[in-house]
Amino acid sequence: MSTKGRSGCPINLSLELLGDRWTLLIIRDLVFAGKKHFREFLQSDEGISSRTLAERLQTLVDEGILTRSDDPTHGLKAIYRLTDAGIDLLPVLAILGAWGSKHRSADDKLAQIADELAAGGEPALERMKRKLRTEHLGQRDAAAARLPLMGETG
Repeated sequence: MSTKGRSGCPINLSLELLGDRWTLLIIRDLVFAGKKHFREFLQSDEGISSRTLAERLQTLVDEGILTRSDDPTHGLKAIYRLTDAGIDLLPVLAILGAWGSKHRSADDKLAQIADELAAGGEPALERMKRKLRTEHLGQRDAAAARLPLMGETG
C-alpha cells in the first residue's frame, strides 16, 4: 500500500493512508476491542485476509500510527500498540461511528457505544484518549486509569 502523497492536500494525504476499507477497522479493533495480536485482528467479523492484514499493519507501523514489539509472554507473537498519532484518530472513529449509527442499520449495542461517545463530546474523547495513552504508551494518568472505556462497566 503506497502512502506517497500525490498532493499536499491534508485530506488527500490522510485518505492515502487511511482511506482503504481495512485500516480504520484495525485501528477500531485496537481502540474499542483491545486487540493487540495479529490473530486477534484476523478474528474480526469483517474477515480480513492474513496477507492484507500483514500489509496494513506494516504500513501503519512504517507511518508511525502503530508500534510493533515482541510479546514477552510468547516468542512468536508481536504486540501492536497505538502511537500518539494513532490515538489522535479517535475523533475520526467517533464521527464515523455516530454517522453510521444514525444513517445505517448498525447493531444496537455497537450503535449505543458510538452514540455515547458522540454525545459526550470533547470531554469524553479526551478521557478516552488519556486511557488509551495509559494502555498503549504506558503513560500514567491517575484520573484516566479510573475511567472505563465506552461500553465498559466499572
